[in-house]
Amino acid sequence: MYRSGFVTVIGRPNVGKSTLLNRVIGEKISIISNKPQTTRNKIQLVYTESECQMVFLDTPGIQMPKNKLGEYMLKVSRSTLEEVDIVTFMVDESMETGKLDSYIIEQLRDIKTPIILLINKIDKLNKDEINKLILKYKNMDMFHDIIPISAMDGTNVDKYIDAIKNILPEGPQYFPDDMITDQPERLIISEIIREKALENLQEEVPHGIFVDIDKISQRENKDLIDVHATIYCEKESHKGIVIGKNGHMLKTIGKNARIDIEKLLGSQVNLQLWVKVEKNWREKEGKVRYFGYK
Repeated sequence: MYRSGFVTVIGRPNVGKSTLLNRVIGEKISIISNKPQTTRNKIQLVYTESECQMVFLDTPGIQMPKNKLGEYMLKVSRSTLEEVDIVTFMVDESMETGKLDSYIIEQLRDIKTPIILLINKIDKLNKDEINKLILKYKNMDMFHDIIPISAMDGTNVDKYIDAIKNILPEGPQYFPDDMITDQPERLIISEIIREKALENLQEEVPHGIFVDIDKISQRENKDLIDVHATIYCEKESHKGIVIGKNGHMLKTIGKNARIDIEKLLGSQVNLQLWVKVEKNWREKEGKVRYFGYK
């Protein structure tokens, strides 16, 4: 009997959702950053074995929206709860349940979908602390499975996969064996560039950044791909920060991004970056839609 289904992974920002899914899939598809609001879209990642296929949905971290982009991200996260066979709720090693985790738990109480709770970052805890956290969540009487993991080093990720297998319904194989994401190459490349901007820029700048891929072309008779991209930011002052003194920051972003893009494409890459200002685009519903968040 072949089993298949859709699994959403939810949790507050920066709890480790994308790190987990990149480890499960074995490829870097979802971008990772220590800043919140890293993931903006719903990204499907596909894990296939001989007897089952799991389609994971990596969603934006749930938080109260501050602008039109935030409203879109919250809507995406909420909508997936009604579309899937299994919900994965991820928390971190915090002994106290914060306001946002409490809010998510209340949202989950009303759904009938099986919920797997993952307690991430257990590498920071001792055995007694782990057991204490497991007991706390077990007493809530709402989770099908509770699994302590470390997405960073892979501890117990195999147990998470096994737990999903035990719940998955009988179903077809939705995607080919060698497919690991439904995202087009252009989007993955733009997200890689945005990740490198998130890693290198000051706190107030990254959330207002969008990366648009202008052109991808392969040179004739050469193992070289040209990638032209534009980094949009919200303010003139931010443009100067993105470029940096003598262009140093833009060069750093480009250099770091090129390494990951070359791994993705399996080819040498000539990456050209430009920076433009689109004032306060996150506040404008039309621009949010134009940039693909719809």
